[in-house]
Amino acid sequence: MISNIVPKSTYTQLFLSDHPIMDVRAPIEFDKGAFPTSANHPLMQDEERKLVGTCYKQKGQEAAIALGHTLVGGNVKQRRIDAWIEYFNANPDAYLYCFRGGLRSQLTQQWLKEAGLDIPYIEGGYKAMRQFLIDTIDTAPSEKPMLILSGITGSGKTDFLHKRSEAVDLEGIAHHRGSSFGRYHDAQPTQINFENTLAVALLKHQHSNAKSLLLEDESYLIGRSALPQAFYKGMQAADIAILEEHRDARLNRLLDEYVHKMSNGYIERLGEDAGFVAFAEYLSQSITGIKKRIGGKQHDELQAIISHALAVQQSRGNTEAHLEWISILLNKYYDPMYLYQIDKKSDRILFRGDHKAMHQWLDERALR
Repeated sequence: MISNIVPKSTYTQLFLSDHPIMDVRAPIEFDKGAFPTSANHPLMQDEERKLVGTCYKQKGQEAAIALGHTLVGGNVKQRRIDAWIEYFNANPDAYLYCFRGGLRSQLTQQWLKEAGLDIPYIEGGYKAMRQFLIDTIDTAPSEKPMLILSGITGSGKTDFLHKRSEAVDLEGIAHHRGSSFGRYHDAQPTQINFENTLAVALLKHQHSNAKSLLLEDESYLIGRSALPQAFYKGMQAADIAILEEHRDARLNRLLDEYVHKMSNGYIERLGEDAGFVAFAEYLSQSITGIKKRIGGKQHDELQAIISHALAVQQSRGNTEAHLEWISILLNKYYDPMYLYQIDKKSDRILFRGDHKAMHQWLDERALR
């Protein structure tokens, strides 16, 4: 068997450089979790893998290998090889991997060699690379000091983070803004893909010149993406800086995020009529998501105001009517909840200031 292997010692550089890698696992394995720069070109499809796995359990490895060659032979084998060749022609420096860096990697490598391509496979495969990334997340709180950027809803924390080189955007990685209204147009990643992408971002941060890791104040869950426990525990012990913003600016920012961006996104994706219906459903479902916290009466009142604002928006193209329910939401829900939570963390607060003052404070802090 050929042995052109990428050793485990190169994992760090592999992820830092966004190295292209071809995943030869079955689609069902890839869909559960893979790496940001990986592409799936399987050796076996799902049903083939299932049959080979059953054969392995019942008759052993030799019989399973023989069945695999029967299932993936002739024209089927050639189509798989052609797909691999096309991938490596487009990504000549790429590597390949399977689950453990075992038989599937070696067989793929051998078939490619016979076709004229000498492609390295990654030692340890997906399992070892995945463990490397889990360890990266778990040890992140001890690599560089964490600093948590907090701020009342609408203060512009995400916009602020995007201007800071020491920041990692957890909500961007989770594809969710972390609130009832935080849904993105595209689906959230699987939990494994969320963790893998987070780990790569943290690894790159650790190898940057940043002296601290700036993160937005988040709950354990960002939408359906759960922060790994050791990492979240580190966040809960970190110092806090509070970003302050005037109420009018907060209202206009939320109007832009909840209404302008979301309605435009739905309409661009689904068309004028279907897009507006989907946008209206998004607002209604978001309010319903906090019904237990705000109470049935308040929920019904907000739903009625939203319905009116949507009618005005659709008939006149004016979105200002949405400011009424956004204002109520701040007064009755977001602001009291934030003030209650931040009061419990008061001993960890290092600084308070607006956007300009916060940038200045962080710049000066980085020079110490």
